[in-house]
Amino acid sequence: MTKTRTPAPQTRGPSDHEVRNQIVEAATEFFGHYGYEKTTVSDLAKAIGFSKAYIYKFFDSKQAIGEVICSNRLSTIRLAIDEAVAGAPSASEQLRRMFKTLVEAGSQLFFQDRKLYDIATTSAGEAWPSARGYEEHVKSVIVQIVRDGRETGEFERKTPLDETAGAIYLVMRPYINPLLLQHNLEHAAEAAAQLSSLILRSLTP
Repeated sequence: MTKTRTPAPQTRGPSDHEVRNQIVEAATEFFGHYGYEKTTVSDLAKAIGFSKAYIYKFFDSKQAIGEVICSNRLSTIRLAIDEAVAGAPSASEQLRRMFKTLVEAGSQLFFQDRKLYDIATTSAGEAWPSARGYEEHVKSVIVQIVRDGRETGEFERKTPLDETAGAIYLVMRPYINPLLLQHNLEHAAEAAAQLSSLILRSLTP
């Protein structure tokens, strides 16, 4: 006997994924207008038209919402870095383009999305997972650039790889960390070009 299939129950209302996206989109706009530190979950709930308790079904804190927003912003910068490096014809040019992209992306976020930049500074100051992941990604790109340069004979090979990559990261850090970048914006573009040249001279075989 053939069993009659029971139709799958229809989902009523938006899915959890859609609600989460709606909250994040609204929070991005709200934080961008009023600032992350000055906004509470209650403020956000009123703006969206949800109850505070309903928002807590999807995010356990304001930081959790900010973490998603910060991760989205940093992912954009990570993608820009990866694209800049991938299109470079040499390891030296990879490093120059990476440094330039870091400065441009950070400066753009500071000047065009100042309130959202505050989330980035908070994430860096409190070492949120998104901020730590971003820094680790930058470090890994530096390591790969140095490794590529050594394989092609562009860079010296005497200094341990981790020591070389670590030193380069420390030079770039004032332009990577949003807490530090805001104090180095005045001459950031010029510094990126000059420091890249300095780093590359130190890497000459």
